[in-house]
Amino acid sequence: MHIPDGFLTPPVWVTLDAAAVPAISYLARRARTEIEDSRIPLLGVMGAFVFAAQMINFPVGLGTSGHLVGGALLACLLGPAPAAMVMTAILAIQALVFQDGGILALGANVLNMAVFGVFVGYLPYRYFAARHRRAAIFAGAFLSVSVSASMALSELLLSGVRMGTGIILVSLALFAASAIIEGLITVAAIEAIERLHPSWVRSNESTGTPAFAAVGVAAILLASFGVVFASASPDGIWKLAEQTGIASRAASLVETPFSGYSLQGISNSWMAKAGAGVAGVLLIFGVTLALGRLSRRRHVVGAERKGA
Repeated sequence: MHIPDGFLTPPVWVTLDAAAVPAISYLARRARTEIEDSRIPLLGVMGAFVFAAQMINFPVGLGTSGHLVGGALLACLLGPAPAAMVMTAILAIQALVFQDGGILALGANVLNMAVFGVFVGYLPYRYFAARHRRAAIFAGAFLSVSVSASMALSELLLSGVRMGTGIILVSLALFAASAIIEGLITVAAIEAIERLHPSWVRSNESTGTPAFAAVGVAAILLASFGVVFASASPDGIWKLAEQTGIASRAASLVETPFSGYSLQGISNSWMAKAGAGVAGVLLIFGVTLALGRLSRRRHVVGAERKGA
């Protein structure tokens, strides 16, 4: 799902970067009014959980894999604007620290997954959850992945990537399969979280330390041991790149000790991946927690100035 650098032409990625900046700025301002003090830790722990879950690829058929994107999951738990902010932080850290998704293509990935993916994923929950809760959550997750994937496919077409009708149809079918699995995982995850702490789902009540710790531990376990069971097959974007002959265009603008979700200098494969995964979980938790506190502080200061 993450588009690397080299796949999009300069006119396309420049335009998308330019469009992403005001979109995220607006959503950040919206998030300030939606984040409650008691729920700030939830941004951190859910950001860490989604990051860890994205590391675990599952097979979807024809030698292709997928992974949880988490846009609908975050939106149902946090609200759309805070969810978009958390997803943007995840995508930025993945690009800058783990070289998963391009730095120049960051605007495209943010628009695809953090803006449109989150808001499309939230709409069924917003309007239909009261009557058809499971179906609304499933539909939101399915639409979130489908829209994000379709946008990525369109951006590649706009960049001149030649795809026959057969390749496009197969890609859409594989994205749909991944979206179905995303829907099932999202429903199961939200129901599990509700059992731990019902007020977490779009509520302003206190989070509760035991439930908070449980989700945090789940994130660390996913990052540490989930990689053992992850599929080694390429995801939809990389499979498409292989079929269209553009895989060789992929470029990394920076190199870090965590490139490819593997801690450099460690010979043991599992330890290298687990070390990078746990480091990522802690980094995402810290960054999203700090963003939540900063947003809340700015909102409070702004309200005080208006009241003065």
